[in-house]
Amino acid sequence: MSKAAAPLIELASADPSIAQEMARWLSHLGAERRLSPKTLEAYGRDLRQCLDFLCAHWGERVTLARFASLEATDVRAFMAMRRADDIAGRSLMRALAGLRSFGRFLEREGKGKVGALSAIRAPKVAKSLPKPLPMASAKRLADADERAGEERETWILVRDAAVMALLYGSGLRISEALGLKHREVPKPGEGDVLVVTGKGNKTRMVPVLQNVLELVQEYVAMCPYPLPADGPIFVGARGGPLSPRIIQLAMERLRGALGLPDSATPHALRHSFATHLLSRGGDLRAIQELLGHSSLSTTQIYTGIDSERLLEVYASAHPRR
Repeated sequence: MSKAAAPLIELASADPSIAQEMARWLSHLGAERRLSPKTLEAYGRDLRQCLDFLCAHWGERVTLARFASLEATDVRAFMAMRRADDIAGRSLMRALAGLRSFGRFLEREGKGKVGALSAIRAPKVAKSLPKPLPMASAKRLADADERAGEERETWILVRDAAVMALLYGSGLRISEALGLKHREVPKPGEGDVLVVTGKGNKTRMVPVLQNVLELVQEYVAMCPYPLPADGPIFVGARGGPLSPRIIQLAMERLRGALGLPDSATPHALRHSFATHLLSRGGDLRAIQELLGHSSLSTTQIYTGIDSERLLEVYASAHPRR
């Protein structure tokens, strides 16, 4: 394990030795495991909360030796405290996963074995199916004319429509769409594939429709700011990088105009992409590759949506219903 210096972390509830190992652990996860900054932030926050709890629970600052002697009852008490704060099961599961990761890191570094963490059963997480949009609604979200009455510059309306067209047409995450550089998006008739960078800095190729490229090109032609080849293709109202929040707000306005539920978010367009492909006979393995899922089990959740809809059709159409 590399002993490279890690950013200094200050912890009021723990000994400096734990703060040092925490910093090295997070650096390891970012550099070698290639976890996203948001995941690292969440793991760091969960560990801090645990250390703060243990400090109050034990009545003393947490040392490496004390942390290594952690008992299952201590972990359960921490989880119960977090559950009392109305923390969802998925967040509790992430917190436990982070603590286990830190424990394994300490063990590999010869700083003690935290056996209690492996003895705790992960909390149950209620399975919920993604909520795709109807095909007609998904198409309307990528139509700039749907927002023609808003007091916004036309190029901004066209830009937002182009982003949503990419989310639905290619199944991109919003971060992937907004991370595209100008040179990475072909002009209409000059290509039909995008190379996107997804979670863990993994790249994948996804097809892009010509009518989507035409909408993107329309935005590029109207954009009042220069769009360098190596810069982001989508920019904000002042020419800087476009924030995901702007697209989320645009979707909120469209929800009201089109009468869509609160589940109609930018990410729902990605769900819609996968669900509509599957309902039209798309191969699950191919959809897995298009979405950039590392495991087929992640993609299989969309089969539940398809089965649910088949049952609805059966129940409404069968003559003996």
